[in-house]
Amino acid sequence: MLRLVSVLAGAAALAACNGTADVAEEPAETPTPTQSESPAPPPGEPSPSPLAERSSNGARSVVEETDDFLFEYAYPAEAGRIPKLAALLDERLEEQRGELGQTAAEARRQARSDGFPYNKHSYSADWKIVADLPRWLSLSNAFTTYSGGAHGMYGLQSLVWDKEQEEAMHAISLFSSPAALEQSLGDRFCEELDRMRAERRGAPEEDQPEEIGGTTFTDCPDIGELTVLVGSGGKRRFDRLTLYAGPYVAGPYAEGAYEVNLRVDKDVLEAVKPEYRESFASRN
Repeated sequence: MLRLVSVLAGAAALAACNGTADVAEEPAETPTPTQSESPAPPPGEPSPSPLAERSSNGARSVVEETDDFLFEYAYPAEAGRIPKLAALLDERLEEQRGELGQTAAEARRQARSDGFPYNKHSYSADWKIVADLPRWLSLSNAFTTYSGGAHGMYGLQSLVWDKEQEEAMHAISLFSSPAALEQSLGDRFCEELDRMRAERRGAPEEDQPEEIGGTTFTDCPDIGELTVLVGSGGKRRFDRLTLYAGPYVAGPYAEGAYEVNLRVDKDVLEAVKPEYRESFASRN
């Protein structure tokens, strides 16, 4: 069971391939700015800045800032050149912008009613290519939100586009079940996570405190608490995984997110659904 993070709820994020560099291994081209007009607001309402859109060869980047919120959303040319995928990402863009506008307006009204200053809300989404294969386009969405609290929230989402079937899915859906994938990884994920946590905390693994800030952050998260991304070094088949643990999943907020990169081995390959197995390659 993959836990998806609600964009404006501020919940801890879900699960990335061969490190941060691999997630953005094919950056979108620098777009050319254009500008579209925004309708005049009703009397008494804050004036929005013009909606700025930049596009090049299918890429899209939207920036909108009003007195209530800052909204940013971008996806690469590879996604924009697939009409149905572009339509899906555009639909999500409109949904998130609408939700942000509504919650920000309500928060401003509440702040005014309570006599408190209003802190502008924000949402940013940046879709990037993880792997572009003959049948698949694997994407990650690094998002950040802020809703007026002490700090914002951020996370990572997964989307895999099946070019043959013209449909989107989460990377975890390529496997027989989350439990099957978790079992196939054995101790590899937990051991690497513990090594990374010890390195960040500046203490050997055996000397880690049982609690940090009143919360236990020494246990190994379940697969359902992670975001799974599939990537490829060979550019033909998926041969690597990234398991992403967002804030508060594997450590306190100050520690940041954890990205554990693992190769696809024969055990992971057996956990892939039979109909997708030819799209994976083992790297033993």
